[in-house]
Amino acid sequence: MIAQKRLRDRGQAFPIYVLVVAGLLFAALAFFAVGQASVTRSNAQGAADAAALAAAREARDNLVPGLDLAVLKPEDWEDVLDGGRLFLAKGCGAAPGFAAKNDATAQCTWEALSFTVEVTTKGTVGESVIPGTDSMHGTANATAVIEPRCYLGSLAPPTRPADPPDTGSEEPAPIKIRCKGGKDIDFDPLKPNPWRTLARALFDVRLAD
Repeated sequence: MIAQKRLRDRGQAFPIYVLVVAGLLFAALAFFAVGQASVTRSNAQGAADAAALAAAREARDNLVPGLDLAVLKPEDWEDVLDGGRLFLAKGCGAAPGFAAKNDATAQCTWEALSFTVEVTTKGTVGESVIPGTDSMHGTANATAVIEPRCYLGSLAPPTRPADPPDTGSEEPAPIKIRCKGGKDIDFDPLKPNPWRTLARALFDVRLAD
């Protein structure tokens, strides 16, 4: 009788054991799916960050076509230094290419000195015990901003010959630009640096908080 009772107890416990093992296995697979989703989301965020920064840098490095820095007056430089004359629309054109490098597509919008990019990964989370993950793409967005870091200082002392030849027009004076960190930039209209080089000293690009 005792042996038969033990056998019955074992027979009753076996289904419970199977259910517990099955539940643990399902939970493990579910956690794996969540981990895969997290990786996909992280990839999307990385693509969004890279694309937003690329858009902002492209805008910073390009001014309005045809703008000649050598002929700008001080009041024009004030407009340049606050970012008002940056050719902002061109920046968004760089976002899709950088998103593609991260296996994603991107949509970019801009306002003032801010670029927002929304990306969708081309890959999905993949098949799992959770329904629908095989068609679930990672999505994320990021915003990058261009921050002016310089302002117009006093005009630098003239460096031209004391008695230049009369050409009928006044030569533009050098422009002194003061930047954060105590660094000054002396812009010589007669020997202008390329805008791309100058822009990287005048403006910072960073992801918005």
